[in-house]
Amino acid sequence: MAVKLQYSTIIDAPYDLVWEVTNDVARWTDLFPGHASVDVIHHEGDTVRFRITKHPDEQGRVMTWVSDRTMYRDEGEARAVRVETGPFEYMHLRWVYEDLPEGVRLTWHYEFTAKADAPYDDTWMKAHFDESVPRELEGVRNTLEARAQALAEEPVR
Repeated sequence: MAVKLQYSTIIDAPYDLVWEVTNDVARWTDLFPGHASVDVIHHEGDTVRFRITKHPDEQGRVMTWVSDRTMYRDEGEARAVRVETGPFEYMHLRWVYEDLPEGVRLTWHYEFTAKADAPYDDTWMKAHFDESVPRELEGVRNTLEARAQALAEEPVR
């Protein structure tokens, strides 16, 4: 049975800034401190294939995987699927962007199933995401709000 999770935050920043920064996969190490590197493998149109390598965990393990991400600017969505699934039978992600008066609501949707022989089961993965994803979203929000504030304070030339 698939696990479906949803996490959301409102970012007090212009929609264009939120869209551009969060979809600039090559610069995700600036946005996600847990990413040691992000390597773009292929980019064609609105689709990018990339490899994420995380910093080592407490046991020295390094997680890495390849994903395809397609951006649908007119729909306000970016959809990703892991090509190298690692411990998952599959992993699908969908980021939804909503322009609101108070900012941009960014919602991350996860859908996955762990492999039967994976070191972690669905319950463990859900608990892990429930703990880590809200912190990641908070970091994204803080980074983008600081960037928006800095841009607003730049002198007009």
